[in-house]
Amino acid sequence: MSNKLTYERDFVAWAEKQAQLLEQHRWAELDLANLVEEIRDLGKRERDKLLSSLRLIVQHLLKWQYQSENRSQSWENTIARERDNIADYLEDAPSLKRILKDREAIATCYRRARRDAARETGLNTLPEQNPYTIEQLLDKNFLS
Repeated sequence: MSNKLTYERDFVAWAEKQAQLLEQHRWAELDLANLVEEIRDLGKRERDKLLSSLRLIVQHLLKWQYQSENRSQSWENTIARERDNIADYLEDAPSLKRILKDREAIATCYRRARRDAARETGLNTLPEQNPYTIEQLLDKNFLS
């Protein structure tokens, strides 16, 4: 079966084959086009994981702050878990720190977290602009 067919039909088999070819230095047999695409996607997936955790933190902080009468241990646990996840991501891939300085990425993350929090709470008074600094979002002791 050709690399292209394997890639399209059974990604796991394709990935294992590519790893084997790399280990054996069989460069000419590699599916370079798809291999390059997958390597690029690896970085994107890591970025997406970081932003997903950040989004959950913001969403739960908004609920914590603006719907204080419904605060739950679950919200607090989610915030703590996602902060730990971000710490792990940054330890494993320090280059992800640049995402935390990307104003556009953080603004998009906030808009989505605000939308999610509004859907869950029914509140339409959540702030348009992000009220939290990155330092607050990552601070294990910060709850608004």
